Amino acid sequence: MSTRGTPAGNAVLTATGLRDRLAGGFRTEFFIKTGLVLLGASINLKVIATAAGPAVVQGVVLISTVFLFTWWLGGRLGLDDRLRALLSAAVSICGVSAAIAAAGAVQARREQLAYSASLVIAFALPSIFVLPALASVLGLSPEVAGAWIGGNIDTTAAVTAAGTIVGEDALAIATVVKVTQNALIGVVVVALTAWFAFRVERRPDAPRPGLGELWRRFPKFVLGFVAASVITTWWLTTVSAAEGKAVVGVANDLRTWFLILAFVSIGLEFRVSSLREAGWRPVAVFAGATVVNVLVALGLAVVLFSGFSA
Repeated sequence: MSTRGTPAGNAVLTATGLRDRLAGGFRTEFFIKTGLVLLGASINLKVIATAAGPAVVQGVVLISTVFLFTWWLGGRLGLDDRLRALLSAAVSICGVSAAIAAAGAVQARREQLAYSASLVIAFALPSIFVLPALASVLGLSPEVAGAWIGGNIDTTAAVTAAGTIVGEDALAIATVVKVTQNALIGVVVVALTAWFAFRVERRPDAPRPGLGELWRRFPKFVLGFVAASVITTWWLTTVSAAEGKAVVGVANDLRTWFLILAFVSIGLEFRVSSLREAGWRPVAVFAGATVVNVLVALGLAVVLFSGFSA
């Protein structure tokens, strides 16, 4: 998914006076929330629970390490807390989808989400070819290479492409690892909601937020994401593997279209001037976090998946 052409479209709509007339069609939040609920439909919790023990360990350790490092580095370079949250979620979990979920939790601006998504795409595309090549140079087994790819590359489509280059065994492991990380989006969103309510946005003279305030701030579509995962997991036990794969494939296609529409809407709404204000610092944070992600994911993959049978 790319937003490269949308700033140009934004400029054309503004110059011709069509922006305000078309604004009603920019259903950004609807597209985003629907796309993420559909992402939940691609997660089979039974597979994670029964066949992905090392993937769960890798996901928890990797997400925690990379998220905290990115948050720390963003703070050192003086990034806005909301942008720090988006970058931290994106690079540590699953790229664009995680950034979208985090944006809902911290009430980030559209410009910040567009910037985060652009960085994810810019770093993910080269990884499709670079990581399989490095895996070959390092002599990694297909299982270790798959775990490295699934834990490191930030979009599901790019993970699938890179895993396919290495081979079927690597693709199988990469897919399980990435799905496991995707399933942890809800946990991170809950943590971000609480952190921003209790620490970032709380005034010293304000009363301590209660459960009602947390519920008000919590992005409710995450519950749809979880419900879709649970329903899909149950439903897949009642149908044949072929039928289940076909229906989940349709859900994945719909998710892709909804997220494309979301980013088109974001691109047509946001102001380029806001991105210029951020400067080089978000790029430096994302690049530094990506290096840490590559190294930590490689170490975990070697420790957890050496000798593992796909």
